[in-house]
Amino acid sequence: MSKKIVLTGGGTAGHVTPNIALLPLLQEKGYEVSYIGSYDGMEKGLIEAQNIPYYGIATGKFRRYFDLKNFSDPFRVMKGIMEARKYLKEIKPDVVFSKGGFVAVPVVRAAAALKIPCIIHESDMTPGLANKLCIPVATKVCCNFPETIMKLPRGKAVVTGSPIRKELLQGNKEAGLKLCGFTEEKPVIMVIGGSQGATSVNETVREALPKLLPHFQVVHICGKDKMDNMMLTIPGYKQFEYVHDELKDIFAMADLVISRAGANAICELLVLRKPNILIPLEAGTRGDQVLNALSFEKQGFSVVIRGDVFDSSYLIEKIYDVFDHKEMYLNKMATSPLNNADERIMDLIEAL
Repeated sequence: MSKKIVLTGGGTAGHVTPNIALLPLLQEKGYEVSYIGSYDGMEKGLIEAQNIPYYGIATGKFRRYFDLKNFSDPFRVMKGIMEARKYLKEIKPDVVFSKGGFVAVPVVRAAAALKIPCIIHESDMTPGLANKLCIPVATKVCCNFPETIMKLPRGKAVVTGSPIRKELLQGNKEAGLKLCGFTEEKPVIMVIGGSQGATSVNETVREALPKLLPHFQVVHICGKDKMDNMMLTIPGYKQFEYVHDELKDIFAMADLVISRAGANAICELLVLRKPNILIPLEAGTRGDQVLNALSFEKQGFSVVIRGDVFDSSYLIEKIYDVFDHKEMYLNKMATSPLNNADERIMDLIEAL
């Protein structure tokens, strides 16, 4: 008799890609995998591309601010719970694994009512609202930060790290250098601003180029419509709006990475052993990137630059400092408990 698992999570790529990263191991261990997401959320296309059975349910957002949808969304959530319950009864999974997002709430709640054990994963240091609604009925809660253990019910939380896509570990340095037109003579700085790019990061990095390019080559993934056409021919500086399959090769050639501090992104930097400077997104957020970044700095994996001191001269100073001490960062990363997250999570799934 085969083992069955239902995965859930959606709304942003960060709530889906760790689930995709687990698929090879789940399939290798003989699991029949199904996915429950929203009717037409971005997770639908990502999961259907993996040839996994996909079931769509109604979902509503939980907001901390006034919105007219606050009156209708609870009914959508109730409908979602009923639909999730129906699908779970059909699928009969042995376990549910949730990566969070609002679509996960109806699935986890329905699974708990049917006595199906649930493992949920919280990427950030402090749980988001959706996961807060799931934690009371979850069997185990996986997390990325030792500090999170203190914020969760005793005995439920396990520090696992985030599963990362195996293909990121299979990059080719020579292919990355060729793609960018770089040489092996100078080290490479990789700048990545998240899926939307980051205007302040982009501008500050470009201001720093005159002081960086004599000693470094810079590959800059700057976001849609954020390329600077006046800088397309500068030797040693290569821009991309975004990259897909080539990302693994760019990581492979990078000696230092400048990044935002999304939880999945920084877990990738850790597993890939990339000394890094984190510039957490602060405005318009609940502050999770700042907490993530400061935890990584405290553990010796990263250097953090906050927005109030973020300018080109300070960035240049920190780049040289990190590069001079890169062995120290690499040694700290090598001993982190956040490595091998997929195996740790698989052990929890198998135990249930």
